[in-house]
Amino acid sequence: MIFRTTPAPRRPLRKVRTTTALRPLRHRLDPARVEEIPFRAADGVRLGLTRVDTGDTGRPAVLLLHGHTASADMFLLPETRNLVDALLDDGYEPWLLDWRGSCRLPYNETGARYTYDDVALYDIPAAVTHIRERVGDRPLSVVAHCIGSLTLSLSMAAGLVPGLAGVVSQGVFLTPKLAGRTSLRMSVAAELLKTRIDHIPVDFRKVGLWSRYTPLFALASRGASCPDPTCQILHNSAWGTGASLFVHENLSETTHDRLAELLGPAPLWILPHLRRIELARSVVRWHDTDHRYRALPANALDAAARIDTPVLLLAGSENGLWLDSQRLCHEVLAHRQPQLDVRYTEIPGYGHLDTFLGRGAALDVFGHILDFLGERR
Repeated sequence: MIFRTTPAPRRPLRKVRTTTALRPLRHRLDPARVEEIPFRAADGVRLGLTRVDTGDTGRPAVLLLHGHTASADMFLLPETRNLVDALLDDGYEPWLLDWRGSCRLPYNETGARYTYDDVALYDIPAAVTHIRERVGDRPLSVVAHCIGSLTLSLSMAAGLVPGLAGVVSQGVFLTPKLAGRTSLRMSVAAELLKTRIDHIPVDFRKVGLWSRYTPLFALASRGASCPDPTCQILHNSAWGTGASLFVHENLSETTHDRLAELLGPAPLWILPHLRRIELARSVVRWHDTDHRYRALPANALDAAARIDTPVLLLAGSENGLWLDSQRLCHEVLAHRQPQLDVRYTEIPGYGHLDTFLGRGAALDVFGHILDFLGERR
C-alpha cells in the first residue's frame, strides 16, 4: 500500500531587491528636463547619473554627491525649496550622482561588498570624466555631503579629479572625528553583530515587530521624544551609534515622514574601513596589498598638497555625528598646507543632514554655497 502525504507548505521567500535598476527619483521638475544617464563605474558596477537640462549649454556644471545610505533625492525634495532649485535659479547645470552607497541601489543590502576606496577610485572619477565629456571646457564644481565628501577628498588627494572649479564639503572632509561613545558603539556593534546581521534597517514597517532587528529599534527608542521608529534610529541613534543626524525641529513634517525613503539601511561590513578612518583622524586607504588601489594615497591628509581646488568646509554648529571635524580640518590644513585655498563656515542651529533637508536650508545654508561657487564660475 502506498501512503501519500501532503507536504507542509513552504514558507514564502523574503522578497529581496537584487536588480540594479534605480528607484525613480521624486521631484517636481518637468520630467522632460531630467535626463537619467545609463552609467557604470570602471569596475562594472551600475550607478546612477542624472542631469537636469536647463536648455542653456553655457552654464557652469555642479556635481552633487550624497552621503552613505542617502541618494540624489536629498537634493530634490519636492516639498521645499531644494538645492537643485537654488542652483537652477542661480544659473548652474546640476548633475547628480548616485554612487554605490545610494539607497536607490541595492548594494547596501544585497549587492557585492565594497569599501570607500571603490567610491574614491571608481565612482567619483568616472562621473567627473563623463560630465566633462558632456560640458567641455565649462567650469565644473562639486557639492558633497558626508561620506560623499570624505571619499571625494581621497579622490582629490590622489589627483584623480584635477581642475575642479570649487568644492563645497559638508559635514566631514579630510579629518573625520566622531564622539567617543559613537566610536565605541561602532566597534562593539561590528564585533557583536557581524555574524548575525549585515545591515541595520531604518524602516520598522518593512522588518516588522518579530524580527532580529527589533532590539536595535528598542535601543534607539530610549529617551527619544519622537514616537516614529525611523526617526528614533536616525535622529536618536544614527543606526545604533548613539549619534544624531539632524536637528529635529529643522525638518518639515513632510520631510520627516519621508525619512525611510530618503535614508536606507546602513551596511555593517563597511564599519572596519570607517573605524580605521576614524582612528587615524584621516581618510586612509583600506586596501594595502591590492595593486588596483595603488592610485590612492595610503593617507589622504598626508597627500593633501595635491589638492588643486578651492574648498569650502561647511558644517552645522549642532552636528551630532562628525562634531567639529570641519573646524579641525581647517586648522590642520592651515598649519600643514597653508598654500591651499580652504575656508570654513559654520551654520548656527543646524546639525548634519538638515543642512540640505531642513525646511529653512534655502535661507540659512544655500546662500553660502552659491556665494562660494559664484566666485569661481
